[in-house]
Amino acid sequence: MDFVNRDDPAECDEEASSPAARTKIDRIMEACGDVPDLVTLVELATSKDGLVADSVRRRAWPILLGYYPSKDAEFMENATWKNLPPHKDEDQVARDVDRSFIYYPKNQSESQLDRRKADLSAVITQVLRTYPILSYFQGYHDIAQVFLLVLGVDDAPDAVSHLSLSRIRDFMLPSLSPSLAHLRLLPAILQAEDPNLCHHLSQTQPFFALASTLTLYAHDIEDYSDIARFFDFLLAHDPIASVYFFAVIILSRREELFDIAADDSDMLHFTLSKLPKPLNLEALIARTMLIYRDKPPETLPFRAWANISPFSVLKTARGDFRQQTLSDGVELFEKQASQLRREQMHEQAKAALWKYRRPVGQVGLAVFVGVLAYWLRKNGSDSLAAMILRKLWEKLRLTGNH
Repeated sequence: MDFVNRDDPAECDEEASSPAARTKIDRIMEACGDVPDLVTLVELATSKDGLVADSVRRRAWPILLGYYPSKDAEFMENATWKNLPPHKDEDQVARDVDRSFIYYPKNQSESQLDRRKADLSAVITQVLRTYPILSYFQGYHDIAQVFLLVLGVDDAPDAVSHLSLSRIRDFMLPSLSPSLAHLRLLPAILQAEDPNLCHHLSQTQPFFALASTLTLYAHDIEDYSDIARFFDFLLAHDPIASVYFFAVIILSRREELFDIAADDSDMLHFTLSKLPKPLNLEALIARTMLIYRDKPPETLPFRAWANISPFSVLKTARGDFRQQTLSDGVELFEKQASQLRREQMHEQAKAALWKYRRPVGQVGLAVFVGVLAYWLRKNGSDSLAAMILRKLWEKLRLTGNH
């Protein structure tokens, strides 16, 4: 068999020339017909080798992302975005794009790399200017880079927009807390599958998984054919599949982790933040699906699923999420951003309570509560003000009576 450069998008498609691959491609294309067969398409995208070739992905990925021409009239024409105001994060985008295309494609001339970087910058900037509510995060360029290589500069912005608003929306909010909420599901998955390993890692916060889950593993997987195949799997399933996948990576390293003392959280964090290379993708994906089906998020211990925001993509992308439009994504973004602001005000109010926790006279108590009520209502949260003030009044009144 001739050597195929698995880091070259064009040459990877040549691997799809075997009879078995051609048969699978025919099934995929049939499932991508005028009336897509999503059940079959998801099954084929999950099975060994995924969607096989980029020529097939160009047809299948938009369907897996849930958009069709009739649903995309709201997306801006390619040329129009250039006239929009610059996004606040474009300087960071420029710095990250300059560091892109490190692993693939290989054997590019300097002029070819410059062209790809210009295209990548255009894809990201178009999405951000079209949807300025989105906050860019470092690593977003790693994700967009894969879509650019698979779909091309003309079609990638549409796909990246749908991905941003329907599948990684939590990562593009003005706060990191929704992203961290994803990671707090990891101990619950481990507890459900391997309580002893969960206990062993209980002194180590799951922040070691942030870089991988935030970038959909595009920052970690260095082989182009592997990351394209892995995206087949991710796009075929709910966003929470990414978290289950990381849990399976942890489970696969059980013996290695038990060799490290449970109280050596620094070493455990360091070890878990570096993914094993190479990843046995097919085996990991297969085990992920087994655990995901056997222990769905609604059944996880520690009330882990109940603590996830109802506006998180982990919940809004459960079920028939492919019917959501870009406008739906914007609306859900705004609802979750509003919830975050309320939570931040709640935390600020609690901090104020702690600061003024010493006994106070009745006059001072009334003044304090009155000022706090004015501040909360000024920030547009009457209902939250009532709830917080009721609790604060009781606590402060009891403190003042001692």
